[in-house]
Formats: sequence, structure tokens, C-alpha cells
Amino acid sequence: MSSDTAKEASSAPAAASSTPAAAASKKAASGEKAASSTKAAVSDSAAASAYAIVEASGQQFWLQPNRYYDLDRLTADVGETVSLDKVLLLNDGSATNLGQPYVAGAKVTLKVLEHRRGPKVIVYKMRPKKKTRRKNGHRQELTRVMVESIAMGSKSFS
Repeated sequence: MSSDTAKEASSAPAAASSTPAAAASKKAASGEKAASSTKAAVSDSAAASAYAIVEASGQQFWLQPNRYYDLDRLTADVGETVSLDKVLLLNDGSATNLGQPYVAGAKVTLKVLEHRRGPKVIVYKMRPKKKTRRKNGHRQELTRVMVESIAMGSKSFS
């Protein structure tokens, strides 16, 4: 019996040590699959490398298709589409068009996802030695939009 328990004891650590190695090889194999799918996504993103710099609500935004952004509150209902014509720069992945001040015929189409409020910002004012303190909070009204397409004339980049 003692020799059997010795064999079991010696084989148990070997099995335990091979199990993490097997798990590591499985992780590596799944990592290879993830890496290959990432490479495919990168090649697809070359087509989706189009971007536009637009002017909206007094600010400039770098917009890419199929991404969402938070802009200042727009007067549009949820689910409605909004188009921005003030495109300052348009890149379709191969060529760049720079407007002076705007690119003629360029348009960015946005879909309104939701109306929300930004993070709370605390404004604290204090005059030293005067016992004067004022604390005020502010949350900016925002609209979350999804960029549906970036178009230059009849050519569209989605």
C-alpha cells in the first residue's frame, strides 16, 4: 500500500503542474484566435478610417463613423437624425479635404440616442480672511449621438 500511495502522491503534483500548463496553452490558443480576429478588424477599420472634424455648438469635434459622442444639448427628439454641414476637415482614408472655412458638399449624419446630463462640477469660491464662501454645482445638459455616416457629395463613408 505504501508504494501505491507514493505513486499517487508523485503523480498528483505532475497532474496539477500539467493542468496550469494546459490552461496556459488554451489561453494562448484563444489569444491567437483573438489576435487573428483583431487583425481582421484592423483590416476592416482601414475602410472605416474615415473621419471628419466638424463644428457643433461652438466647439470642434473629431467624428468617426459608428461611434457615439456627447454634444451640447440639441433640439431634436430621441431617434431623430440630425445632419451637420459645418465640416472643417474630411478624411476618407486616402485623401484629405480641408475646408476654407468649410468643406463644400460635406455632411455628417447623426442619430440622437438619448438626452443626458454630464458629470457634476463643483464651483467653490472663497475670499480669504472675509468668511465669505460660496459653493455651487453644475451639470451640463448633453445629447448623446451616434455618427451614422460621413458624406462628401454622393460618396458616403459609414
